[in-house]
Amino acid sequence: MNIIRCNKQNKCLILIASAFGLGLSPIAPGTCGALLGVIAHILIWTFTDESVRFNMLLLLFLIICVLHYFLTPWAVNYWRNKDPKNFVLDEIAGYLLVPILFHHGQLWQVACWGFLWFRLFDIIKLPVAKQIDEKMHGALGILLDDLVSACYAVGMLYILKFLGSQFGLEQYLISE
Repeated sequence: MNIIRCNKQNKCLILIASAFGLGLSPIAPGTCGALLGVIAHILIWTFTDESVRFNMLLLLFLIICVLHYFLTPWAVNYWRNKDPKNFVLDEIAGYLLVPILFHHGQLWQVACWGFLWFRLFDIIKLPVAKQIDEKMHGALGILLDDLVSACYAVGMLYILKFLGSQFGLEQYLISE
């Protein structure tokens, strides 16, 4: 039997893999973990110059994806699950893809609607994401279904933008 001891290295890896403990929540760990992506998005948009925002989001997204790739074998072994619910770097990357691909609206609109639609699509797993989740395993499979769900969320943000402009609801949905 493979017993993993809790040591300083594991504590550091748990901290990273669980989004500073957000993914350790007993209720909706993926949703809680994805909130770190929302926080990072808001901080980048609020405290950086407009000329570097996209590049910073993209760099953070790539760092999270690389960390996810290299930490997956450890997380699978540590939590003894092929897709551990407490390992939430895929949810962070998935959320971050939304503001990378969608460049309209106010910050609160993209953060709120993007988060809600991303989590909904990640939970229900529409076709393509569902097939990836069921048939692809390992780091790529765990990450890719979240990225597909993020693309569905971006599609919904474009629909909200269209509906907002058609019905005068831009202040509630997505504005220009």
